[in-house]
Parts: sequence; C-alpha cells; structure tokens
Amino acid sequence: MQNLSPARLFAAALGLTLAFRFWLAFVFPITGDEAYFIWWGKIPDWGFYDHPPMIGWWLAGLLAVSDSEGWLRLPQVLQPALLALAVRWAWPQLWPEQAARRDWVALLVLLAPVNLWNVFITTDTALVYFAVLSGLAWLRAARDDKPGWYLLSGILLAGAVLSKYFVALLGFAYLIDVLRRRTRGAWLGLAIAYAACVPALLLMAWWNSEHCWSNYMFNFVNRHGSGNAGLSWKTPLLYALTLAYVLTPPVLWLMLRRRPANADFSLATLVWAPLLLFAGLSLVKTVGLHWVLSFVPFVLLLVARQLPEQALPKLVVFFLGFAALHIAAATVVSRLPLETWQKLNIYPGLVLTFESDALLARAAPGEALLASDGYSNAVTLGYNARRYVPVLGPGSSHARHDDILTDWRKHAGRDIVVLRKTAPNAGEYDAWFASVTTESFEHRGARFWVVRGKQFDYAAYRTSVLTGLRRYYAIPQWLPQSGCYFCERYFPGEQCIR
Repeated sequence: MQNLSPARLFAAALGLTLAFRFWLAFVFPITGDEAYFIWWGKIPDWGFYDHPPMIGWWLAGLLAVSDSEGWLRLPQVLQPALLALAVRWAWPQLWPEQAARRDWVALLVLLAPVNLWNVFITTDTALVYFAVLSGLAWLRAARDDKPGWYLLSGILLAGAVLSKYFVALLGFAYLIDVLRRRTRGAWLGLAIAYAACVPALLLMAWWNSEHCWSNYMFNFVNRHGSGNAGLSWKTPLLYALTLAYVLTPPVLWLMLRRRPANADFSLATLVWAPLLLFAGLSLVKTVGLHWVLSFVPFVLLLVARQLPEQALPKLVVFFLGFAALHIAAATVVSRLPLETWQKLNIYPGLVLTFESDALLARAAPGEALLASDGYSNAVTLGYNARRYVPVLGPGSSHARHDDILTDWRKHAGRDIVVLRKTAPNAGEYDAWFASVTTESFEHRGARFWVVRGKQFDYAAYRTSVLTGLRRYYAIPQWLPQSGCYFCERYFPGEQCIR
C-alpha cells in the first residue's frame, strides 16, 4: 500500500464509489421518507411542517428538470465525493506541515461506511453539505482570525440552519472554541458568523408564526408525546453502537485513546461538543444514525491529525476492506427476490415501495380521490401515481404536512378510495360516508385492503377526526401567533392555544 500513490488510489476509489452509488440510486425505488420530501419540492414554500425548507427548495430545482429517482438523488449521490474533494483541498490550507496526508484523509471521508451506501434523500442531505463546509471555513478562520473566513463560515451555517435545527450544536461548538481562545479576533469572528444566521432565523420565525408554529410543535412537543422518552440503558447503548458503525471501531478506538494536541483544540471542539451532547440526549432519546453524519468528517480529520505517518495507510486499508464488504452485500441483496423478506414485519411496506404501480392498478380509483391511512404509504403511492395522495384518518404526530396541503372541506360529497396495508377496524369508515365497501387482495405474498367510500361526509369527519387533531396545534400562549392554517380552516373564530 505504501508503494501505491495515494493520489491514484483516491482517484480510483472516487470513480468506483461514484459508479456504485449511481447504481444504487437507479436500482432502488423511492422510499416513503424520500417521497415525503419530494412532495415538498413539488409544492415549494418558505417552510414545511417538521423541518426548515432547504431540502424542499433543492428538490424544487431538481424537479424542474426530471422526477426520476436517480436525478432527484443526485446531490446525495455526489455528496461523499464532493466532501472528500473539499477536505482534500482544505487539508494543506489548515495543516501545511502534513500536506502529504491529504489524499489519505480524503479517502477516509470518501469510504466512511454510511457515505458509501447512503443515496437516499433526507433533510440531512443539505445539512451535511452546509455543516461540513461551514466547519472547514471555521477551522481556516481559527488559524489567523480573518473576518472573511468567519463570514463564509456563518453564511454556510445559515444554510445549515435552513436545513435542520440541530445544527445549533455546531454553532455551540463555535462558541466553546471562542471561549477557549478568547482573542478579540475570535469574538469578532463569532459575532460575524452568528450575525450571518440572523436572516435565516428570522425567516423561520416569520413562517412559523404564520403556520401554527408547526416546526416548534413537532420538534419540541408533539413528537415526544407518545411516552417514548425517558431514562433508558438501551438508548445510550444504541448510540454507542451507532458510533461504532458510522465511525468504524478502529476510528472510535483511536479517537478515545489519543488526546488531541493543544493546537488542534478547534478541530477537537467540532468533534466532542456535538458528540457529547448527543450522548447526553441518548440517555432519554434514540439518537438516529443520520443525526451524527455532519460531524463524521471532523472525527476523521482529528484522527488523521494524530496518527503516525505509517499508520494512516493501514487505516485506509481497513476502510477499503469494509467498503468491499458493503458493496458485496448490496450486490447480493439486489439479486434476491422480494419474497426473500416475506417473514419480516416490514414486508408489506417493502412490497408497497417496490410494487406501487401494481397496487395502484389493483385499487383502480378512477375519478375517486385516492387516499391512504398513513403518511409514508400516501406519499409513496403519490410519487408513483404522479398525483398527491392525502391521508384519511388521524394519522400520527409525524409528517403532518398533509394538514397544510389537504383541505377536507373541498372533498365533501366526493367518493374516496383508501389503499392500505393493514386491515381496517370494523366500522372504521362508516361514519364518514353514505356507504362503504371493503375488499382485499394479495400481491407478492403480502395482503392489502381497499376501502371504497361513497359521498364523503365532511361534517362527520370534522367531528370524529379533525376535532381530535387539535391537540397537535395547542400552541403555547407565549408564542406570538399571526396565523394557523388548521384552526382557521376547520375551527374559524377559535384560537389555537394551549
């Protein structure tokens, strides 16, 4: 390995991983989460129900060209390559004494396990771009306190704010770094970076005040109301296992074993501040794998800074071997028939994802409004049907952007067909229609149900369903409110307050 040029190895790995990721993007169908964000792009706005708007804006631009799976996933497909190239360029600027390591470090970023296979659209797609580039600009600014680099870091941080709110952890890491350095230039730089985020924060405050404070209600109230939060030994263990996979065991061991040099404090802060905060959160909440992706490149930079010269190629060899295992596993899985997974609980969802067109043909909604009983099912069917599919029924606290898009008053008297992958309860739909028929069918070994309702009774639906959904819009009185689509639409004259 030491006789092989790292630049050539990086170029070869760049081409091979890009080819693999493009293959994944075109082979695997759009998933429910992806379809949810695609509908943001199809109906763009200044904000969306559960997250800031950046990914919706990106998808709106992509949808102007095509709505194919591979095209819409392009930013995610390219992300590891572009971030690796950014790290490769930035490394000599940050640590010129170790400039020869830049290709090895770029290889680590390129081959990190999740980077290898993750081609799926999430809000983290935009977040990772902005957060990593903001962090690199901050590290460059920390070398000589030049205001221009702080401004660039702040502008990129604003992009991350418009992508996902927990980028606040990165902004907090900047504060800790400045508290340690305590130079006039550092304080000025922090002020510049934070000031650059103000327009993004004001935009989100304005949009939320006009839209039921839905981002606040979802992220801090409604998603925690199901009783799944509380002290647990399982969630910290799951977080540790997540880090072991995302970073790989050798990197995790090296990160814990080696103390960063004093000169690397800024970089170490970008690593430890968010990861320790996530560790604290894991005591009461499951920390998703995708939550930590923005900080993985900084961990790899820190480890690469600390390793002896001869150890870095050995770590890259491990990453190459681990990547080969992933590629082999993906190849095998792609060649297995769908029925291989028939005994799993998620099998009906897999069939719905892979076979939506066939299910839509069996449902045959005709001129009736096609609906589903859950958000993931609805948006997946809608993407494949190329028409929006609303959720009929209470749904859950998640993905309630449908409340913004669907006005059930407009469907009064209409026939509705509900395609679902679970059997409806006896009489579940009777009160909402003049008449209801239910049928079921089997496809690829999974059973699905079709409910056909005649003449939708909006008044009955408002009483039995929409009234109960007001709990998701019980806005605290201390929040300034200038509009709420849900209460204005269904309960005019009644305020949405707790």
